[in-house]
Amino acid sequence: MQQKIIYILFILSSVISYGQVSINVNPDKNDYSGKDVVNLTITLEMNGSEYNQQTPIRLPDLSKFNIIGSGSVNNTYIDPATNTVITQRVSQLALEPKQKGKIKIGSVLVTVNNKIYKTEPFDILVKDVEKKTVASASNDVYLNMEIEDKDVYQDQPTVAVLKVYSKNMDNFRKVKNIRLPEQDNINVHPVNFTKSEIDPSSSYGNMASQVLAVFMVFPNEAGYVEVPSVSASVSTYSNKNKIVSNKVKLNVKKLPEGSPECFKNAVGNFNVSVYNASKEKVEVKKPINVVIKVSGEGNLSDMELPKIVESPDYEIFAPKITSNVAPGTTGIKGEILASYIVIPKKAGDILIKTEQFAFFNPASKEYTDLGQETLAVNAFSHDQIMEAKTTVEKVNEYTNNFLETVNTPVLKTTSFKVKEKGKFNWGILLTNIAILLGLFITYLLFKTWQKKRTLVKETVPSKSLGSVAETENEIRQSLKTDINDYFSYLENLKDHEDYQKFFQTVDEMDSEVRNQYFQSSAEDFRKFLEGYKGSAVAEEYRTLSQKIQIEKYAPVKSSEGMDELLKAIVNLYSQISK
Repeated sequence: MQQKIIYILFILSSVISYGQVSINVNPDKNDYSGKDVVNLTITLEMNGSEYNQQTPIRLPDLSKFNIIGSGSVNNTYIDPATNTVITQRVSQLALEPKQKGKIKIGSVLVTVNNKIYKTEPFDILVKDVEKKTVASASNDVYLNMEIEDKDVYQDQPTVAVLKVYSKNMDNFRKVKNIRLPEQDNINVHPVNFTKSEIDPSSSYGNMASQVLAVFMVFPNEAGYVEVPSVSASVSTYSNKNKIVSNKVKLNVKKLPEGSPECFKNAVGNFNVSVYNASKEKVEVKKPINVVIKVSGEGNLSDMELPKIVESPDYEIFAPKITSNVAPGTTGIKGEILASYIVIPKKAGDILIKTEQFAFFNPASKEYTDLGQETLAVNAFSHDQIMEAKTTVEKVNEYTNNFLETVNTPVLKTTSFKVKEKGKFNWGILLTNIAILLGLFITYLLFKTWQKKRTLVKETVPSKSLGSVAETENEIRQSLKTDINDYFSYLENLKDHEDYQKFFQTVDEMDSEVRNQYFQSSAEDFRKFLEGYKGSAVAEEYRTLSQKIQIEKYAPVKSSEGMDELLKAIVNLYSQISK
């Protein structure tokens, strides 16, 4: 009887030892500095197939931390020695401490088979936590960079908001010269620099706040990536102080495995197309313009574009890249055009192929392979194209060549070029003959007028030419442009946000003003101004020219920045053109 009891107890102890639930939490260490990340590993293990996890793992109060990353993995296997199903769930949390000192981390809870299991609370020690805002000026002005989504994929954007805090609202207008962060492992693209309305209440004491800028951050490597500080200047009448914001850590996830071989770094949602932008017939050894268009939204400005595949049937040259993009909700959206010069080497059907292209879509968390785009063109030899032309088309081509090469000072004949027509048109032929006769008669009249003018000049007494300075002044006055007309036109273009025409008009105005002083280049004009108006005006001209070029090629143009640029243009060119 005693042996049976011992045998039953042995069986029960075996069942208890192989059918159990355990949960524990382990930090990577107990003492942390202010820049360290607290990594917690939560392990739940259930030995036995009869155990069912009824609730997800419930975390303790983590309000004293910023959760900058998380991840989990599940493993299920059978112990060959006991034939027991073992289920193991491992979760990891990356935490950023908000305060220093001893911080208690409470119990982690989970319910399995109507029973609650929990871990024991424990303490960690944090030293010297960096503050979220950085004071840097005597007038109590703070910058803070806020990034809500800190858990992103590689090359996936996250939006950063830059705010300024101060107890004195008058300080907000003194904050200028915002410099966005620069670092090799991130790409930064501005969204806008428009200041928001002032918020009189904020989460930082009695200070008011204002949004200064919004920009996108594209991390291009996985792991923990730290976004550097944003800097700005606070200008007063007496001095100029520099202020910097806090730094933000991102948890950048690696892209999933199983990517196509043609995948490079495109993250978002895109489409690819290829077309022939040349309207003429394709001729052997004559260039055509083949365009690859990539459109969509994502890391459009930073990704590697598909190229045209080399072939013995044609020759290709480096493309000209043209972009038409703007900030979107999930990245940079718009289209990028890669214009290639392609020269066919043989007559007949030619297939121009692009490289295979694939991208990763963070929304669906899947890769999409768009494959290869193909453009079919039919190239003709020179003899074939000449044989296909009618007599009228040959006459038109001869006339157009004549009008392009012979141009009289009286009439600009290139404007009379005739476009090719697909069918015979007697009206065009008669028009060409009339134009040629008209040009011949005009030439005869012009030569007669020149002879009469020469006779009149010989009979009129010569007039005193005056001094060189007087002559130069008269020419300058005759060339002088009413600069105020340009200012009004530029103001109108700025208000309608026609920035392309705005900068074209600025270049035209600069050229007109330089012609007043007989200076062909900007560098010669700057040297002229140094002697004519002084070194201060010359330096102001050089600085303004650089500022115009920066604003001209900036991807996003703010109305405030364009206002300041126009004021600087009006101020400087009013002095120069006096």
